[in-house]
Amino acid sequence: MNGAGLGAAHTSSGAAILDVIRAAGTISRVELTRVTGLTAATVSTVVRRLIDDGLVVEAGRAESTGGKPRMLLQLEPTARYAVGVHLDHAGITYVVANLGGAVVARWRRPGAGADDPRDVVARIAAEIATTVDRIGVDPARLVGVGVVSPGPIASGTGMTLTPPVMQHWADFPLAEAIEDAVGLPVLLDNDATAAAVGEYWSGGIGTGTACAALYMGTGIGAGIVVDGTVFRGRSSNAGEVGHVCVDLDGPRCWCGGRGCVEAFAGPAAVVAHAAQVGLTLPGRTVSEDFATLARAAARGDAAPMAILRESAEYVAVAAHTLANLLDLDTVVLTGPAFALAGSLYLPVVQERLAAGFFARGAHAVHVRISAHASEAAAVGGAALVLQSELAPRQQGMRVVLGESGAVPVAGSGVA
Repeated sequence: MNGAGLGAAHTSSGAAILDVIRAAGTISRVELTRVTGLTAATVSTVVRRLIDDGLVVEAGRAESTGGKPRMLLQLEPTARYAVGVHLDHAGITYVVANLGGAVVARWRRPGAGADDPRDVVARIAAEIATTVDRIGVDPARLVGVGVVSPGPIASGTGMTLTPPVMQHWADFPLAEAIEDAVGLPVLLDNDATAAAVGEYWSGGIGTGTACAALYMGTGIGAGIVVDGTVFRGRSSNAGEVGHVCVDLDGPRCWCGGRGCVEAFAGPAAVVAHAAQVGLTLPGRTVSEDFATLARAAARGDAAPMAILRESAEYVAVAAHTLANLLDLDTVVLTGPAFALAGSLYLPVVQERLAAGFFARGAHAVHVRISAHASEAAAVGGAALVLQSELAPRQQGMRVVLGESGAVPVAGSGVA
C-alpha cells in the first residue's frame, strides 16, 4: 500500500473507531478490536492519535472480571463544535452542539420573510459570530456550519424548488454565500433529513434500528435512518412523504402535484381549514396561527380539536406508508409543529400503525415525540457537520449496538 493509501486507511479507521466510541459511550480497546474487526495494533495506533488530537480521553477502568481492569475510552465532547442553522420563512433557529451531540447554545430569530437572501445571510453570519464569542467557544474548535431548510435541496445551488413563501430563494447560492460570510465550511441539507441525523447523533435513535423521523414544520417530510446510516436518495431528498398523493382529485400542491398529504395536513392547510370554518386567528404567519390552534385544541376546544384530528389522520397515513415501505421499527415525530401539537398527533399515529402496519405480527412500530422537536432541524444541521468531519459513514460498513456492545454488520451501506 502506498503512502496515500495508508493515510486514507488510517482516516477511515479513525472515523469508524470514533463513531463506535460515540455510540457506545464508553468502550475499551479490546472491545474496539472485536467490534470493528481491525487489528489490535491498528486500534492502538488510531486510538493514540485520537487521544493526541484531543477527540478521545481515557475515562477510568472497567470493573475487573478476573484480570487487569480494562481502560475505558470516551469522546471528549468539548474537543469540537459545530453550528446548525435552520432557515425558514417563519424563523431562523440556531444551535451550537459539541462533539457528543449536546446542545450548548440555542436561539431563535425572525425568519427570512421577504428579505433579500443576501441580507439574511449577513444576519446569520453576525448571529453566529456574536453567540460563539458570548458562550466562550474557541473558534478554532468550530468545524463548520450545517444549514438546513425546507427541501428539495441541491448542493450546488441551494433551494431548487421552494414553498410559495420562499420562492425568492430559488437557485440562490446558499452554501457559497454563507461560507464566504462566516468563514467556515458549510453543508446543506433538507430539514427532515437533518432532523433524523440529529436524532441519531444525539442518541435519540439507536444504531440497530430502522427509523423515520417524521418532520412537520413549514411542510411535511421524513428523514430515514437504517442501522445508523441515512438513506438519502439520488439528490439527498429522500423521504418526501408529504408529497405522496392521497386523493387523485385533491387540491393542487405547491410542489406541482395534486392531493398530497401536505396539501391536506400541513400547517398551512390546517390554518386554511380553520379560516374556512370561521375561526378567528391572529393572521400574521402560518406558524403563529398553527400555534394558536394547537393551544386551543390542548384546552379542549371542539373545533380546533377536530381540525387537528383530521390533519393527524393524514399524517398517520404518511407514517403508515413509510412503515410499510421500509419495515420500520421506530417513528419519531419531530419539527416545530409536533413540538406544539405532538401530543394530539401521537395517539392517532400510534392507533393507525397498531391496527394497519403490515408486519405487525412480527414486530410493533414504536412512535414517540422527539425530545428536541422544536429545534430538531438545527440540531441536525450541526450533527451533519460533526458526522461528515469526524465520523463519515462508509458504504459497506454498519455498526449495531447490541446488549454486549457494538457489532459490525456487512451491508450495502446507504450513503
